[in-house]
Amino acid sequence: MPNEEQLIEERKKKREELFKLGINPYPYRYEPTATAEYIKKKYDGLQKDSATEDRYRIAGRIMELRRMGKITFMKLQDHTGRMQAFFSQENLGKDQYKILKLFDIGDWLGVEGKVFTTKTGEITINAEKFDILCKSIRPFPDKWHGLKDVEARYRKRYLDLIMNPEVMETFVKKTKMINSIREYLNKKKFLEVETPVLQPIYGGGAARPFTSHLNSLDMKVYLRIANELYLKRLIVGGFPKVYEFARVFRNEDIDSTHNPEFNSIEIYEAWADMYDMQKMVEELFQEAAKAIHGSTRFEYQGEIIDVKSPWQSYTMAEALKKFADIDIDKVTEEDKKRLCEAHKLELGEDFTKGELLQALFEELVEDKLIQPTHITLHPFESTPLCKKWREDPEGPYIERFEPYIAGMEMANAYSELNDPIIQRHLLEEQAKKLRAGKDEEAHPMDEDFVEAIEYGMPPTGGLGIGIDRMAMVLLNKPSIKEVLPFPFMKITKKE
Repeated sequence: MPNEEQLIEERKKKREELFKLGINPYPYRYEPTATAEYIKKKYDGLQKDSATEDRYRIAGRIMELRRMGKITFMKLQDHTGRMQAFFSQENLGKDQYKILKLFDIGDWLGVEGKVFTTKTGEITINAEKFDILCKSIRPFPDKWHGLKDVEARYRKRYLDLIMNPEVMETFVKKTKMINSIREYLNKKKFLEVETPVLQPIYGGGAARPFTSHLNSLDMKVYLRIANELYLKRLIVGGFPKVYEFARVFRNEDIDSTHNPEFNSIEIYEAWADMYDMQKMVEELFQEAAKAIHGSTRFEYQGEIIDVKSPWQSYTMAEALKKFADIDIDKVTEEDKKRLCEAHKLELGEDFTKGELLQALFEELVEDKLIQPTHITLHPFESTPLCKKWREDPEGPYIERFEPYIAGMEMANAYSELNDPIIQRHLLEEQAKKLRAGKDEEAHPMDEDFVEAIEYGMPPTGGLGIGIDRMAMVLLNKPSIKEVLPFPFMKITKKE
């Protein structure tokens, strides 16, 4: 059996043969008149062994090729599915039919002819004309037929899309999900805006940034870890409702729910608070589920999820007590150390009860939150950008919530802090931790942002949703890599 190099050489010779015959195997354009899906739907009721006078031009990649002397069958695949084409020497003439020998699986072909059904009832195009649209040089590796090698699929997504058509449907549905979000927000008079990806100071999240150097100004710059602080500047400037679909970059672990480059949407609404954002999250997920599934109910990894309102809601302390039987209010100093040791938590020295609450919640509760659940009133230590809980402004909790589905955090939202005095103090404290090396994910001091809210930012509700995790859940995918066309992969040396 010939190896890959020999097969490539054979295809190159066929390419040259086509040029010698005066056929350009890389033409400039072709105009199909129908897709595989359209023809199959239209003629679905056509009886076996029937012919029509209806003529179409289709275009697709050759995925199956059966040569049977003076007749040939091909399966052409376009973005909607596969369509059979029938070629005969009787119809095409001897010279034209001979050209088919120069075609291989993987080539792109245009075919024109009338629709008929075979004796087995398969809808087929009876080729009267054909045009080579692209001669492929590299053959598909055998392993790509029913490809199961997960890493290979991610590395060569183009082959994954060719050999596993259901993968294309994943990304089509993800776009439907995104469009449903955009339509929802636009109907509510939100303005879609743009903010910088390259920033002189990063902020708006707890994460390590990617750094670079801007040669023109001889300065250090960062890829954004969030777009929050710029969107709040727009609220200061007078826009009442803004949102942005953003590419975000975080220099952190890569796993089933994390990729260093990911998609998010951040939404800010003047005059709103955390509770308004809770309602918005539920409505956004309901609209997206309906756009994809036609229902608020769908399956995720064996579980039936229903995003219909109202969702369950617990404070973080309530959730810890309910799911882990730990009452954070009754935890003593001795208990703190014991709990850390028992659950192998690494919190360093002099950690607070709030930091312990968050760590215990992440370790013991998150994976138990299968049905849609809001976790509210996070500890004060979890972010410097949020207002204290209005019912106990001197207490340890803030008006922050995170919705969870299938054990995964889906979003993050606040009643946004707009007191510039408190905001300056909190960011200065964060900056001290960063300078002292005590917390690599602490917020740096952003003087321009603080100056902006010193001019006055109205009461504001803010919400950030992880688009890729949302797609994972709605599309029943166990890994974020399944919903990213090109997830980040480590370079491997070719042997």
